[in-house]
Amino acid sequence: MKKQDIIFWLGFVLLFLPFFVSQTVFDFYIDFNKEHGMITSFIKFAILATIGEVIGLRIRTGNYYQKGFGIIPRAIVWGFLGLTIKLAFVIFATGTPIFLSYLGVEGAIEAMKQPFTVTKLLVAFCISAFMNLIYAPVMMTLHKITDTHIVDNGGTVVGLLRPIKFSNIFVNLNWDVQWNFVFKKTIPFFWIPAHTITFLLPPDFQVLFAAVLGIVLGVLLAIASLKSAK
Repeated sequence: MKKQDIIFWLGFVLLFLPFFVSQTVFDFYIDFNKEHGMITSFIKFAILATIGEVIGLRIRTGNYYQKGFGIIPRAIVWGFLGLTIKLAFVIFATGTPIFLSYLGVEGAIEAMKQPFTVTKLLVAFCISAFMNLIYAPVMMTLHKITDTHIVDNGGTVVGLLRPIKFSNIFVNLNWDVQWNFVFKKTIPFFWIPAHTITFLLPPDFQVLFAAVLGIVLGVLLAIASLKSAK
């Protein structure tokens, strides 16, 4: 472990430490999250998912910073993606139990309000599966497009605001990696199980846990990038 790793992880620990040592800070988070869920989603993903990308950069290049990487533009994009993730959470967590009840699964709606049961596990799995099969591929592809746009424009905030060449970037994506690794492997083997756990958690912690998983996403993106480079 190098000096830069020690500094990075020390900063990471200090970022989360107040939530564990101060009940006041923790209570403030809970109350603010209940009243301003979309705002906290923006902040959490802007910070945590970007940290994941920085870790991914460290894996790829050996450094936490690289000219043109665009940490601030990436944080902005992740903040807005966080809003769509919160939206997806609300839609799928609300609609899936209703759909399962329509299919004849008894107690599907009530199960999500109760302690752990087999029915609750089934519903949580279905919520995760539907969300990751319907919403996640679109979000992941959009993220890859914006990621490419940021790099192509020098990693600046001004560059981020330039029109995105969606068709050109879309056509030139490495679909072999995007399909065979990002979609076919990470979604069924990581994201669906991980988000099943997410939907078993209390609502106040679901988006936070999902944002923490954004750190893992950064690592997975780094692996995908390495695959693309081969």
